[in-house]
Amino acid sequence: MGEFFKNFFDIKFWKFLLVGVINTIVGEGVVLLCLQVIGWKNFAWGAGAAAVAGTVVGSIVSYFMNKYFTFKNKEKGIGPMVRFTVNIVVCLLIRVVAATAVTEGCKALSLTMFSMDVNTFAAYLGWAVGACVFVACNYIGQRFFAFKEK
Repeated sequence: MGEFFKNFFDIKFWKFLLVGVINTIVGEGVVLLCLQVIGWKNFAWGAGAAAVAGTVVGSIVSYFMNKYFTFKNKEKGIGPMVRFTVNIVVCLLIRVVAATAVTEGCKALSLTMFSMDVNTFAAYLGWAVGACVFVACNYIGQRFFAFKEK
């Protein structure tokens, strides 16, 4: 079991986390640019459109950095891009399910901490758990599906 963890949490894992930080900064930068500089905050659709734009740009950065830097995938063609996209969509769905389950579970059990009301705590905990689940699923999916070694 120790050998599994040693191989699983190798340099690829740390590179993946670094790429995640970079694509998050880029993606959130695009959101801020759209809202604050371009002025989308003045439109009803602005926040949603900015979030989509940030997610798309962040995902593009993630694709290229993980393909060439993290996993050193040399496969040509559209295959890696299709698998990457499928992986992201599946991970987002799993994230939503996990976040919703935690949020609703906290509300049902009236769990709270840090002097927060139940709904606020449930939303924050659901978001945090969902984010962690997304990162874990995304790493596994990218390493063993999207950019799998031949």
